[in-house]
Amino acid sequence: MPDMDLLGALCDAAIAAAKPSLCLPAHLPARPKGRTIVVGAGKASAAMAAAVEANWQGSLQGLVLTRYGHGCACKHIEIVEAAHPVPDKAGFEAAARIHDMVQGLTPDDLVLCLISGGGSALLTAPAAGISLAEKQAVNKALLASGAPIGEMNCLRKHLSAIKGGRLAASAHPAKVVSLLISDVPGDDPSTVASGPTVADPTTRADALAILDKYNLDVAPSVRAFLATEAAETPKPGDPRLATADTRMIATPRMSIDAAAHIAREHGYHVIDLGDDLEGEAREVGAAHARIALETTGPAIILSGGETTVTLKGKGRGGRNAEYALALAIGLEGAGNISGVAIDTDGIDGSEDNAGAHVSPDVLARARAKGVDAQAMLANNDAYGFFEATGDLVMTGPTLTNVNDFRAIIVGA
Repeated sequence: MPDMDLLGALCDAAIAAAKPSLCLPAHLPARPKGRTIVVGAGKASAAMAAAVEANWQGSLQGLVLTRYGHGCACKHIEIVEAAHPVPDKAGFEAAARIHDMVQGLTPDDLVLCLISGGGSALLTAPAAGISLAEKQAVNKALLASGAPIGEMNCLRKHLSAIKGGRLAASAHPAKVVSLLISDVPGDDPSTVASGPTVADPTTRADALAILDKYNLDVAPSVRAFLATEAAETPKPGDPRLATADTRMIATPRMSIDAAAHIAREHGYHVIDLGDDLEGEAREVGAAHARIALETTGPAIILSGGETTVTLKGKGRGGRNAEYALALAIGLEGAGNISGVAIDTDGIDGSEDNAGAHVSPDVLARARAKGVDAQAMLANNDAYGFFEATGDLVMTGPTLTNVNDFRAIIVGA
C-alpha cells in the first residue's frame, strides 16, 4: 500500500474508533421512572444525540448544541448549531435554554448529558455581570495566547453560569449521567468541554493567575467577577453532584490503538509517543522530525493530544497544519519518510481542512512554486503552504472529536 493510502487508512481507523453510533450504545443508563431530558454540547454531540435516539427505549426530549456544519437529523432532541471556537448569539441563547431545561427536576428524573470536545466554547452562558461580547473577547485572547487547553478551560469555567459542575448542580436532585467523548490530554472529565457536570478542582485564584501569566487584555468586569466568591465553582464533595455519573465512551487512546492495529497488519513496527502530547505545534513537529530521522524502518510513529499555536504572523492555518509544516522542514526531504496530522473532528482550528500531508518531495514542490516554507511558518501560514502544494487534508466534519491524530511512516 503506498504511503499516502496507508496514512489515509490510519486516519480513517482513528476517526472510526470514536464514532458515536459505535461507541455510545453500550453506555446508556437504565430508563428512569420519571422524565428523560437530553442535553449536551460539542462537535460530536449531534451524532451522539442521534445514537441515543436510535437506541433508547422510551420517551425523551431535550436540546443539544453543536458547531455549525456538525448537525444531524433527530426526531425528539432539538439540534442547535452555533459558532466555535469563538461563541456567538446562537450558542448563548441555546446554553440559556439548556440551563432552564434542567431546573425543577425530581429524583425520579434523568438528565442525560452528551459532552464532547468543543463544548466549552459552544456552551456559552456568561456569569452574572459579564456580557457575551466580553466573554467572546476572553475566548479570542485565550486562542491567541498559546495557553494549553487545561488553562483555557479553567478560566472559562470560572466565568460561566453553566460550566465547572454548575449544570449538574442546577439539575439536582435529578440523576445526571454524562457520556463523554474526550478530546483532552489525560482524559480528565473536568476538562472535557470545561466539565459542566463534573466537580471542578481548580479555583478562581487559578483563573486570575492565568490572566496574569498570559497578560490577557480583558474587560474590568471579568477581573472584578473573578475576585468574588460567586466565581467559585462546585468542588469535589459538593452534595449537589452526589447523583452525577460520568462515563467516558471514547478517548484519544482508543483511536491511537485502532491506528496501531492497522499499522501492524501492514507489517510496521509501531512507535507510540502517547495520546496526550502538548506544546507548541512547530516545536512538536520539529521534535518528531528528529525522532523520525533517527528511526530505523519500517516503522510508524503515532501520537495524539493537542498542541497549541502562539500567533505571531498573519497567515492561515490550524495547529495540525503548523505541526506538519514544521515536520516537513525538519525532515528536509528525507526520501523514505511521510506523515500526516489531522484534527479528528475534521476541522483544523477555524479552517476548512482537517490537517495536512507531508511527502518526501513537498519542500521541493513548494520551492518550484516559489513558496518559502520557513517564511510561511514564520507567518503562521501553514494553510497557505499546503494549499499551494495540494496537500491539505479535507474530510469535512466527522461528527466526532478525540483531538489531534498524527502518523509518520518511516520506510525500510
